Amino acid sequence: MPVIALSGHPLAAPPAFVASADLQETALFVLDLDAGALPAGLAAQLPRAALIRIAFPGFADGRGFSLARRLRDLGYRGRLRACGCLIPDQRAALIGCGFDEVELPAPLLQRQGGKEVWQRRADAAPLLQRLRASAA
Repeated sequence: MPVIALSGHPLAAPPAFVASADLQETALFVLDLDAGALPAGLAAQLPRAALIRIAFPGFADGRGFSLARRLRDLGYRGRLRACGCLIPDQRAALIGCGFDEVELPAPLLQRQGGKEVWQRRADAAPLLQRLRASAA
C-alpha cells in the first residue's frame, strides 16, 4: 500500500511489523494496532517502538484518532501511521492527533486522485482562514 508522509519529510523504511501479542525483547520493532486497542498495557514497550501503525477499518470509525492521541499522551515520540479507510479531508485531524504518515490501499488512493490530492491539502490554508479571506 502506498504511504504518504503528512509532514512532507521523506519516509524511512521501518523494521518488520509485529502484533502486540508477539512482542519480544528486541531492540526496535514496528507495532500493528487495531483501532480498539488499549494502549495503557503497552506503555513500557513504547520507547522501543520505531513505528506504530493504527488501522482505520471504516470511514466512519474514528477510534484510531483517539488511540493516536492516547499514545502521544503516554509519551510515545516515534512515528505514527494511519492505515486504511481515510480521506484527504481528515489530514488536519490526523496531524492534530499526532499521526506522521498515512498508508492507503492503492485503489482507494487512485479513486481519491493520487498523492497529489493529499499534498494539495498540505499546502492549503485552514478552512477558517480561507473563509475569512473570502469574506474580506
